[in-house]
Amino acid sequence: MNIDFTPFLLSFKLAFFTTSILLIIGIPFAWFLSSTKSKFKPVLEAISALPIVLPPSVLGFYLLVFLSQSSPVGRFFEEMFNMKLVFTFEGLVVASSIYSFPFMIQPLQNGFENIPKNIVEASYLSGKGRLATLFKVILPNMKTSLMTAVIITFAHTVGEFGVVLMVGGSIPGKTEVASVAIYDYVETLDYESAHIYSLIMLAISFVVLLFVYIFNEKQKKRFL
Repeated sequence: MNIDFTPFLLSFKLAFFTTSILLIIGIPFAWFLSSTKSKFKPVLEAISALPIVLPPSVLGFYLLVFLSQSSPVGRFFEEMFNMKLVFTFEGLVVASSIYSFPFMIQPLQNGFENIPKNIVEASYLSGKGRLATLFKVILPNMKTSLMTAVIITFAHTVGEFGVVLMVGGSIPGKTEVASVAIYDYVETLDYESAHIYSLIMLAISFVVLLFVYIFNEKQKKRFL
């Protein structure tokens, strides 16, 4: 059979945009969580971790309502940018960014919290500001956490199903990512195609996890 790689390309495209957006948002947010002493910190941590414990169907339903044209957010994007967020790729990016948020934030927050305070204080004493300290001192010393956050977020987005199906549907070439394509094949009893697509997804997931463990092991050996 001829394998249509379009769903995989859409999955990788979605994962790339989602990971890029979350990396930009996640670094300052995780840095704030790691350093703040606010009494609202547990509330922020609980909200940011909600996508982990919420069933994808629940999150997907509320995102569908939140991003639809009947909601203020959906109407705003359509009127201001002529952009629909339901059953479009742009909507998938928004939904995936919310769904994968904790997978970016938690490794970054752990990385920030494990940075020795004396390194940060030495940077401030040498005259570096907060931004210079972040980009020239802190981030270079937490490469393992950065790499883990990026790879896990990317892999999680590639494997998303419930949320992307609820928000994007299954439009070939537009919103039908690999996980949704597998579901469609099963629905039509095309188990051969579902099996091949599933094997490809299994191989991708294994390679990603293997890369993470190899990278982390090398980083540990460097500091021994």
